[in-house]
Amino acid sequence: MIDILAFGVHPDDIELGSGGTLIKHVKMGYKVGLIDLTEGEMGTRGDIETRYLEAQKAANIIGAEFRLNLKMEDAFISINKENVLNIVKMIREFKPKLVLCNAIKDRHPDHSIASKLVSKACFTSGLLKVKTSFKNKDQPAHRPKSVYHYIQDQWVNPHIIVDISDEFEEKTNAVMAYKSQFYNPDSKEPSTPISSKEFLHSLTAKSQLMGRSIKTKFGEGFTLETPTGINNLFDII
Repeated sequence: MIDILAFGVHPDDIELGSGGTLIKHVKMGYKVGLIDLTEGEMGTRGDIETRYLEAQKAANIIGAEFRLNLKMEDAFISINKENVLNIVKMIREFKPKLVLCNAIKDRHPDHSIASKLVSKACFTSGLLKVKTSFKNKDQPAHRPKSVYHYIQDQWVNPHIIVDISDEFEEKTNAVMAYKSQFYNPDSKEPSTPISSKEFLHSLTAKSQLMGRSIKTKFGEGFTLETPTGINNLFDII
């Protein structure tokens, strides 16, 4: 069983949106798993083999129990029965308490599609009459307690912000494990919206702005699908 199962439609989505939060929870003793929906094969820079190596290096920095890839079609990902059930199998196999997934809206259209796809799969996974099997074993229904959407390139007002002041440097290291994708003055590959030095500056600035909102140095924001219950108003100060 996994405490947190994080999904990203592309390798590097998880690190950019929730890397600090995952590192923080691993430090606290929670078990974290990572699943990429595609191999990022349509990305302008790098290739599939490089992305796998980079993704595993980033997973090691985070301290994840595992990293899997469902090999859905990059740039053409859709909400269909096959994709939903493939994610359901992962949810039922690892039984996460919480699921993290892509932003509800973003510059890259695959991000918002994936956010809806994973959300639908989390609900479907709890339906008793939906039958799945994995490794020749029938799977019981399982629905995570909550689905949190991390925030990516476009600003989305967060419902909660996690203090990652102590984890920001490690988050940055996990992001920069994707050497083929981000700023590298020695690269001869074409420029992309995320390969500039300015993009890295924006990542820092966004984390600082999130942190400022909760009176810390750095933060990561999430949107929630359902209200979160508490027992004590002072828990949210």
